[in-house]
Amino acid sequence: MEIHITIIYLLAMIRFSAAEELKNYLNGVVGGKVTFPDPLLEFGFLLGGRGNIASVSDRKLQIFEEIYTNKLHWNRNSGLFTITDLQKSDSGDYKIDSKRGRVFYTSYNLTVYDPAPTPAVETLTVSSDSCWLLCSVDKATSLLWYKDQEVQNQNSSASSLPITVHKEDRDSSYRCVAANPAENKTLHVNVKTACGFNETESGDNPKQRAYLIGVGVSVLLVVLVAGAFWMIKQKYLGEKQPVRQDTIKEDEVQYTPILFKDNRHSQGENIPESSGTSDRADLTTVYAKLEHPNPDRPCLG
Repeated sequence: MEIHITIIYLLAMIRFSAAEELKNYLNGVVGGKVTFPDPLLEFGFLLGGRGNIASVSDRKLQIFEEIYTNKLHWNRNSGLFTITDLQKSDSGDYKIDSKRGRVFYTSYNLTVYDPAPTPAVETLTVSSDSCWLLCSVDKATSLLWYKDQEVQNQNSSASSLPITVHKEDRDSSYRCVAANPAENKTLHVNVKTACGFNETESGDNPKQRAYLIGVGVSVLLVVLVAGAFWMIKQKYLGEKQPVRQDTIKEDEVQYTPILFKDNRHSQGENIPESSGTSDRADLTTVYAKLEHPNPDRPCLG
């Protein structure tokens, strides 16, 4: 008889140990829902701290606890239990005891948390090369500051958390995360706006500095080429200009032939008499008339 009792005790202990080993921890948020991951498809029970909550038989759900009437659901296709409209009072231990088909006994510990608070960020101080930001929430929770994918500062239970942002890191991605085991809420921060860093300054931005240097070199090359072209043009024109002027002057010269007439009255011209004295009577006066050449008149030759 004692041996029989001992065997039953050992079997009970083995079952209890197996249940403890299979215990799962689940988290939920007030107003949310949670689904137990192990399916009960044929026949068995959902147990809670108050006893038997519900049973499944012949693919039908029967609820024994009145408070679960509108919040406990069972999917006959998947065999999964889901509790909706979670409240903190739903926290506690739950067990699924499957008696047929896939036989198992699994324990769960459910913890229902308040929703994670929404973080807010304010700028505390700003200098020429850095600024100090503060992330805060209305209720103590886990707070984390991220730069890109790296955690820069964190506190497991705090209502505020600061971070220093350096100007050379202004192109990095910053975010503050308020978290609890059930959910996270994230606020992305534009540090260029929050810290007032001037994006047009290029003193500490290698990419922008390289771009401006490239533009400056290009402009300088254009100016040098244009200047060289202008100097060559001026030198060429300076060498050609005197030749052009001489040629023009040569072309502008017009020649007029001189017509000699031996009889000053033969053509009816009214040529004045010489006013010379009698002692110069032996001199002969020759008159010539300059005329503009007539293209139709042959030249003497």
